[in-house]
Order: sequence, then C-alpha cells, then structure tokens
Amino acid sequence: NTVWAYATVGHISPELFDALSNKALEKIDTFNSQDVTNTVWAYARVGHLSPKLFDALSHKAIKRLNTFKSQEIANTLWAYATAGHSSPELFDAISLKALEKLDTFNSQGLANTIWAYAKIGHSSPKLFDAFSNKAIEKLDTFNSQGIANTLWAYAKVGHSSPELFNAISLKAIKNLNTINSQELSNMLWAYAKIEHSSPELFDAVSHKVIQKLDTMNSQAISNTIWAYAKAKHSAPELFDAISHKAMKKLDTFNSQSISNTVWAYAKAGHTAPELFDAASQSAIEQINAFNSQAISNTVWAYTKAGHPAPKLFNAVVESNAIKKRMEEESS
Repeated sequence: NTVWAYATVGHISPELFDALSNKALEKIDTFNSQDVTNTVWAYARVGHLSPKLFDALSHKAIKRLNTFKSQEIANTLWAYATAGHSSPELFDAISLKALEKLDTFNSQGLANTIWAYAKIGHSSPKLFDAFSNKAIEKLDTFNSQGIANTLWAYAKVGHSSPELFNAISLKAIKNLNTINSQELSNMLWAYAKIEHSSPELFDAVSHKVIQKLDTMNSQAISNTIWAYAKAKHSAPELFDAISHKAMKKLDTFNSQSISNTVWAYAKAGHTAPELFDAASQSAIEQINAFNSQAISNTVWAYTKAGHPAPKLFNAVVESNAIKKRMEEESS
C-alpha cells in the first residue's frame, strides 16, 4: 500500500522503493492478488526497476491466478509491459486465464491487456482473436485512447482482424471530434501498418488533421504522412499543409521522422521542394544518428523525387565510411 500510494501521487523515492522491494521479497508468501497487482503497478508507474521483485511476483501471480479479477489481470500485464520486464510464463498463463474471464473484462481492461501483449512482444493469437470479438461487442464503451491503443496493438504484432478494424473505422468517423491528434496519428499508422483499407476513415481524418496540425508533434506528423503514403491514399491538401508545418518544426524531427517524411512524399509522388531542401539540411546535421534503413529510405526518397541533394549524399558517403572504419577497428 505504501508504494501504491507514492506511485498514485507521483512521488518518486528510489531509496524507499529499493527498501520496500527487499521487504516485499521477504513477505511475498503473504501476498494476495491485489497485493501483487498494486505492487507491480506502483513500480511500473514511477519507472523504478526491480527485476528480482518482478520475477518473484510473476511466480506468485501464476500460482494465484484463479483468484485474480479481470481488472487485476489487466493492471498486472500493463505493469510488466510498461516496465519492459519480460515474463513469458506469466503472459502464457494469463492468456489462458483471460480467455476464461473474457466476459468480465471492461473496455479499458480489454485495451490494456491487448496493448501489454503487443508492447512486450508476446504472441498470443487465440487471445487476440477472442479479444477482437469481445471488443466489437463493447465498442460503444471504448474511449478514444482505448481504441487507438487497441488498433496499435493489433498492428504492432501483425494480427489481422478485419471485422474489428471495420467496426472501429465506423465508430471513429462518427466521433472524430473526441479524438486527439496523437490518437489520430496512431490510428492511421495502425491501418496502414496492417494494410487494412479504410478510405472513408482516411478521407475524414485528413480534414481533421489539417485542423489539428498545430497540436501535432514531429512524430505524429511523420507517422501521419507515412500512413497516407503507405496506404496509397491520395490527400494533396493534407500533404501541402503538412509540408508547411513540418518545415517550421524540422528542428524537432529526429532521424527516423525525417526519413519517414521524405519517404512518404516521394512514395506518394507529391512534390515539396522547399521541404526537401530544409529536410536535407536537417538530415546532414543528424547524419550520424541515422541507421542503415533510415539512410536507405532517405536516399531512395530524394532519388525517387528527382530532388538533387549533393551535400546530403556526400554526408551519407562520409558517414558510411566512418562507420565502416569504426566497425573494422572494433573487430
């Protein structure tokens, strides 16, 4: 209860959390399902890692799963995923138990559970199929964040669910005013990533994104334009608007965002010479932060668009040469 209280009010005390971790390990045999859930939730909430405690609580949870309520299951999974603590045995065991308790999950529990499996990278096809059907039944009770997180999860693991994506598309179109810019971006990314066509949604969102551009950060901008290009959905007004907005925010774009943005414009065949000039300079300044895929996509984009960028190409050559020398010296 102490760590839960500190986490709830957002008070971070590393020394206290370390001490309470040791105390919890001593008393772990007395923990019930709520104790397990509240403890891992608290440590994940404040971002305080405690691998030994999480391992021990994982084993405890597996033994007491029959006593866990659906909300405790969802919160426990959320905690392990948020903390980035892998526990395959726990996720396997919970997958089976969650299927048994499916009817008792509310919309937030469904969204958090499926998000956790995707975030931690744990495959559970049967769970994703069952949760898809249940999510459709309860879709009217999902808020915009729950919808965005659910779509992200299915796309992240590459689990196709056409009925769910169709149902969410219809709901989203009716409720666009309640969806914030980050959620819109995540939704578009999911539809494009899973290759689920939804032209009505992309048309509707295009107009809404233009209105919300001032609220979008660099990642949301690049993910949005990437999604339209990946889905091969024409939106010239959106591409023009994003071009102007991106140029003003380029100093906040990281290497991946720069690469995704120029790739999208080239893929869509939408010319934006001023953006490409500005992006070229930003890419040069960050060239050592580009991974091989980002460099490849960026070079392809400028070549495909027929936009000359000799300084950028020279920087790429020099960067590759430096990286090669470093690899040779370390080997």
